[in-house]
Amino acid sequence: KREGDNAGGRGRQGWMRLSMDSDAGSGSERRMHRQGSGRESRGVMFCCGSQSKKEEKGNFSELHRARVCAIGDGGNDVSMILEADVGVGVEGKEGQQAALASDFSIEQFSHLPRLLLWHGRNSYRGSASLSQFVIHRGLIISVIQAVFSSFFFYAPIAVYTGWLVVGYTTFYTMGPVFTLILDRDIDSSKVVLYPELYQDLQKGRQLSSKTFLLWLLKAVYQGSAIMVLAVVLFEDSFLRITSISFSALILTELGLAAMEVRRWHRAMVAAQISSLVFYFASFFILRDNLEASLLLDGGFWWKLGIIVATTTLPVLVGKLIKDKFAPSVSLKLA
Repeated sequence: KREGDNAGGRGRQGWMRLSMDSDAGSGSERRMHRQGSGRESRGVMFCCGSQSKKEEKGNFSELHRARVCAIGDGGNDVSMILEADVGVGVEGKEGQQAALASDFSIEQFSHLPRLLLWHGRNSYRGSASLSQFVIHRGLIISVIQAVFSSFFFYAPIAVYTGWLVVGYTTFYTMGPVFTLILDRDIDSSKVVLYPELYQDLQKGRQLSSKTFLLWLLKAVYQGSAIMVLAVVLFEDSFLRITSISFSALILTELGLAAMEVRRWHRAMVAAQISSLVFYFASFFILRDNLEASLLLDGGFWWKLGIIVATTTLPVLVGKLIKDKFAPSVSLKLA
């Protein structure tokens, strides 16, 4: 059966509920569009009773290139849950078979809105931020190496070696980067009240080709600025270029991670502080790679400040302008 034919207006995409236990439902499935609109529906709900129908609908994604979420509470729902893209098992009176076979398990069906609208939304946002930041973290150090090699006619000379390379992705930046998944841009109570927050995620704006290109441009700009300014400002200390550029790299990454945070968490603050502690301690531990004498050089710090400001301020200004003139839905409701 069809519902809400007049809810969205003529010619707009809407939702369609189908009962797959009837022949009429099967015919509607093949058409997959609302009557009179001529356009495909954005979502379809199936209510299946027989075992064969459930398994068939679980495999619906391969037939129609759609994402399928299967929800069940009994042993006869296991095949449907396994065939679907995402399976949700409800712990009910029929046992734990559905819950054990599912990707996510809930105690009551009423918990489903919070699972999708709150936890699902945060998972998507966290995964998008984390994946793009990790890509940026790898690209920026590659750009620094490329610019450094160009100064020596692309001779195979590594600017960072040994523990600096290992520590860059672990001790110095791992904490601030991975704590981005704890960021929350809005209260959980507002997510259920404003469904447009979830609709905004369906557009895929937080993880797209556009956002990837923006992070790519950030990495190219920041990596080039770090190495070029390090050579220009410290031309009389070229032998210390490793310590200088690495310091600018770490501070730039920490600053960029801080700019991505909407609401600070205690773990985020602890990660930032611990990364700075590891950074300063490295001057005394890794004496073969970093020179501790630079810490007492006043000229080192103000020149380093110029490099970090050059790499982070344009990003910060661009972010503030975007939030002012093109704010996200969550920012409007926060």
